[in-house]
Amino acid sequence: MTSALPFLPFSKPTIDEATIAAVSDVLRSGWITSGPKVAAFEAQMSEYFGGRPVRTFNSGTCTMEIALRIAGIGAGDEVITTSISWVATANVIIEVGATPVFADIDPATRNIDLDQVEAAITPRTKAIIPVYLSGLPVDMDRLYAIASKHKLRVIEDAAQAFGSEWNGKRIGSFGDFVSFSFQANKNITTGEGGALVLNNLEEARLAEKYRLQGVTRSGVDGIDVDVLGGKYNMSDIMAAIGLGQFANIANITAHRRNLARHYYQAFGPDFEARSGAQLPLAAFDTSKAHSNYHLFQIVLPDHGPTTRADFMRAMQERFNIGTGYHYAPIHLFTLYRERGFKEGMFPVSEKIGRLTVTLPMFYAMTTADVDRAVAAVKAILIK
Repeated sequence: MTSALPFLPFSKPTIDEATIAAVSDVLRSGWITSGPKVAAFEAQMSEYFGGRPVRTFNSGTCTMEIALRIAGIGAGDEVITTSISWVATANVIIEVGATPVFADIDPATRNIDLDQVEAAITPRTKAIIPVYLSGLPVDMDRLYAIASKHKLRVIEDAAQAFGSEWNGKRIGSFGDFVSFSFQANKNITTGEGGALVLNNLEEARLAEKYRLQGVTRSGVDGIDVDVLGGKYNMSDIMAAIGLGQFANIANITAHRRNLARHYYQAFGPDFEARSGAQLPLAAFDTSKAHSNYHLFQIVLPDHGPTTRADFMRAMQERFNIGTGYHYAPIHLFTLYRERGFKEGMFPVSEKIGRLTVTLPMFYAMTTADVDRAVAAVKAILIK
């Protein structure tokens, strides 16, 4: 029997009327490509991240590619990353001509296993791309200790971690390159888009070249091109949305953390033992890693009463609740199998990739929605 309750999606953006009005103002202004709104959005984020330079782009994919290019990484180099991420994380390594090297994940955090990162380092290794799955940072102290010891650059794939913290400091306010995504299901969105936090103005100027065809502007004297760039700039339309979202970031982050707390309370202390499923690692104020709870994911029992496909179908058909999964292991995609990767190489990633399910989590949700989702999960998994 299908639920009579309205559909509860796993993610949904919230755009307020003030932001809609701001976009209308941009459309009426006659300046809709990169302009004053982009500059304002970059300036506000720079202040948020303690004065570090920030440059915006039309996706959170090109941000990582441009960081790799600024770092001088290319043919013959290796970059270590995780297989549990959106495929863009590894694709950008290939795009710059380097070789992706995967490390398995920690089963508790579901983030890259830093022991395996260190074991994977060779003389050809030039960088690490950690991914902060669901907004949960890795052990940043150890990550940067490894990078310093081996003289490696770090490109943080913080696509899901806007508003997350490590040891009381905002992700993006410290470290090396830090890449954020503003795709539609992120905690703040510009529709599509991304931002790159850089180390100095020299890197920022180079990022500006890479995002606009490599062009060096020189006023009435014409232009020059001295690097191979692309067309990656953010529009003022997107930036107007971002400014409206960014103004509410504190409330967004606090509400999502409150929803996560309610998820743990609603599942109760005996859920894992009764169901065989695994909840995400709790990361609140008492932990160095303070997640923004971009996603709330459970890992289904390996030999439970239902497959993941059947579980997701039951959530949809019986309870009218949307779910997702993040992510399928990158190394098992055809493109990567053709590069020599195969099943069994990263067993924890493969297990998590096979069994993880993303439950509803978005700013407009209520604790009643959380109760509804938890009740549905229990009805399916606990017999």
